[in-house]
Amino acid sequence: MQFSLALVLLHLLFFVVATPIAHGETSDVTPLRANPRRSVDDAGRRNKGTVCQCDLSKAQMPQAPTPLPSPSTGLTLTHIAIGRGTQNYTCATNDSTTVPAAFGALASLFNVTCVDVDSPGLVAQLPGIALNLPIPFTPAVDHAAENFFDYSGAHFFLDNTTPYFNLNTATHQYGSGAFKKLAASNAPAGSIVGPHNKGNGAVPWLKLTADTAYADYTSQTLKEVYRLNTAGGSPPPTCAGQQPKIFVPYSAEYWFYS
Repeated sequence: MQFSLALVLLHLLFFVVATPIAHGETSDVTPLRANPRRSVDDAGRRNKGTVCQCDLSKAQMPQAPTPLPSPSTGLTLTHIAIGRGTQNYTCATNDSTTVPAAFGALASLFNVTCVDVDSPGLVAQLPGIALNLPIPFTPAVDHAAENFFDYSGAHFFLDNTTPYFNLNTATHQYGSGAFKKLAASNAPAGSIVGPHNKGNGAVPWLKLTADTAYADYTSQTLKEVYRLNTAGGSPPPTCAGQQPKIFVPYSAEYWFYS
């Protein structure tokens, strides 16, 4: 079974439609209840084919427990995606005398830009749900994947400390670039710690800024990235009983500024 973020939303949508709202309760997914299929179809069409076709000034960034710095003056939000992949670590030994050392990450990214504008509470749940779905990451070629979500691109590392995002594909050019960590916050209490909520914790929320040492820095349009609503990805506390390389499943919400 291939990973399809569209199917994630459909599972969530079933839950949303089936769950009544108590009298006086408010919810940012309420519009989906009135006509769920039309709402999701509309959001999918606005995602499809362009960076976005919705008013991103209405998007509200999730707030980290330790607030992350605001986007820099002059930058605008251009894309929101869900990433699903692995945080990667190495172990020099397989005993408790060493701890796992980070050596990057690998993830595929899926466009949820307009859905996040319409229903941020719904999108906030997607990393925890996506973490339970199998990989590889290529979306299923079906009506749901074609009409609801685009494959945004890939996330990987150029070296152990330089994350890279490539949002350019054969069908769109959303931007790319290398980054470095500017600020971090521990994930909120209650975050999903791993698949089926079993694991060693959610990786921190981050603000990344463009790496000026990267050769193509002057031409890259993506300038800042936030990693939010993380699920899973943290390594075991020691290398006891571990393989030389550890691949820990994770998912997160990414906000891109240009």
